[in-house]
Amino acid sequence: MTSHDIDPAEAPSTPASGGGVWSEEHIRALGVITDLPTAGRVFGLGRALSYELARTGGFPVPVIRVGARYIVPVAGILTALGLQRPPGDLTPGGMRSVDHHHEISSIDPPHSGGDGKKEP
Repeated sequence: MTSHDIDPAEAPSTPASGGGVWSEEHIRALGVITDLPTAGRVFGLGRALSYELARTGGFPVPVIRVGARYIVPVAGILTALGLQRPPGDLTPGGMRSVDHHHEISSIDPPHSGGDGKKEP
């Protein structure tokens, strides 16, 4: 063995290789999508359990079935872990319309009825 060779027993483990701890940086480094076994490892799940949960709809995040494969959007993983926005992103999170109906107004609101007046 030369001085540049690393003994596999001494090589540092990485989350993608099945060891180590998943950090936000490691998860973001996966890209836009990842495979099901990798997504399962992020959540501490084994390969067989990941496939079973994906098949039955119980996987912790949405999965997309493409033929016989499952792919997992990394955005779903980040959202499940409370890491939705990339560092330095100043864009406010999206608001659902049902959460801010009080902000919707109309210049001439339609008549709601009840006082005997008819709507034009």
